[in-house]
Parts: sequence; structure tokens; C-alpha cells
Amino acid sequence: MPLTQEQKKQYKSIGHHLKPVLTVADNGLTEGVLAELERALGDHELIKIKVNILDRESRLEAIAELCKAGKAELVQIIGKMALLYRKNVNVNKNLSNIHRFK
Repeated sequence: MPLTQEQKKQYKSIGHHLKPVLTVADNGLTEGVLAELERALGDHELIKIKVNILDRESRLEAIAELCKAGKAELVQIIGKMALLYRKNVNVNKNLSNIHRFK
């Protein structure tokens, strides 16, 4: 289910204060990157990712692949930073960025 504008607004305000938990380099989406993406989305629901790819089109493709691989919704892209959200059914309120900042 796509995010509403109100949800995106709320998640952007939360995401502004987050530090990137994952960095993707030119070598692309390796197994380690995808495993860390899955862990981070499972723990935190809302994560910030830094994509260190110089070419803008390649960067946007990598972000789209990350969203698809993690079954996540794209909240925002600013430069090389992307904010992704995936709802967790068994949420840990101590780790979830959504619940910690409400």
C-alpha cells in the first residue's frame, strides 16, 4: 500500500535526524548489502541509506533496486541520501524509528 502524503511528511521529519545505516558503493548491491538492508528494515522500519554512485541515473536505478529487494516504500531522495520505509508486523518499539520519535 503506497504511503499517503501525511505519512511521507511525518517520516521525512523523523528521517531528517537519522544517520545512514547503510552505504552502497559503485560495486552495487552485493549479498552483504542486501542482507544488511533486510536486517535494518526489519529492526528500524524507517532507514536512511547513502548511495555513493556518481552517475545520477545509476544512483536512481540502485535506489529503485533497493526498494524492490527490500519490499520497501521510497519516502524521499535528497542528493545521495534515500529514505526507505517498510512496515514491520512484529515491531520492536525500542528499535523502530517510527515508534521512538512519536
